[in-house]
Amino acid sequence: MDFDDQLVVVTGGGRGLGAALVRAFAGQGARVVIDYRRSREQAEALAGELGDQVIAVEADVTDRAQVDALFATARERFGTPVTTVVNNALADFAFNGDARSRADAITWGEFAGQFEGSVRGALHTAQAALPGMRELGAGRIVNVGTNLFQNPVVPYHDYTAAKAALLSLTRTLAADLGPDGITVNMVSGGLLRTTDASAATPEAVFDAIAANTPLRRVVTPEEFADAALFFASPWSRAVTGQNLVVDGGLVND
Repeated sequence: MDFDDQLVVVTGGGRGLGAALVRAFAGQGARVVIDYRRSREQAEALAGELGDQVIAVEADVTDRAQVDALFATARERFGTPVTTVVNNALADFAFNGDARSRADAITWGEFAGQFEGSVRGALHTAQAALPGMRELGAGRIVNVGTNLFQNPVVPYHDYTAAKAALLSLTRTLAADLGPDGITVNMVSGGLLRTTDASAATPEAVFDAIAANTPLRRVVTPEEFADAALFFASPWSRAVTGQNLVVDGGLVND
C-alpha cells in the first residue's frame, strides 16, 4: 500500500508523539484520523492545520463501543476501510523518575491502568480494524513500545510491564493475522525530547541519556515517527512480528 492509498488511525494523536505521528503520515499523503480522549482542542487544531485529509474523532480506546464508532466514522468520512492503525494512546503517565511509584508501594491498580491503556486499547483497535483489512486483503498495525524493558534505567514498573505485554500481543497477532496479509510490528523508543509525557523529566536525565548513546543525543518525536512510517510502507511488506528500537543506539541488542 502506498501512503496515498492508506487511511490511518493514530490513537492518542492530538498531542505529543501522537501529533508527530499524524504529521508524518499526512506529510506522506495518507488520510489520517486523529483519535483523542481529552485533547479535543489540540486534536481539532491539528486537523485544521493539516487540511481535509485529516479529521479528529473522540474515542476512548479502552471502550470497545467507542472504538467501533471511531472506525465507522473513519469509513463513512473517507469511503474506505481503515488500512493502518498506530496504537499510540497512553494511559495517564508522567516520566518523572523522582515521582515514580517504587516497588514497595506500587499498587495493582497502577498496573491495571497501564494494561487497560496499552493492551486493551490495542486489542480493541485491532479487532475493530480486522473486518476492513480482511476486505482489502492487507493491513498494517504499528504498536508504540518502549526500550525500558530492555534497559530499565528508571524502573517504571507499571508502564514497562504493560508495554512488554504489548510486545507479546504484537507477536501473537502477527502470527495469527499474517495469512490475511496484515503485518503487526512495534516501534520502541526511549525518552523523547520532548513530549507532554516527558516534560516532567529533569534536564540532567536527558543529558545522561544523550551521553550514553552513540549519536550523543536524545531522539525526537519526529525521528521516532519516521520508523513508524517504515512499518506502514510498501518496503516493510515482508516484515512482521518485529520490534524496532529507536533510541539513538542506547539499546543495541
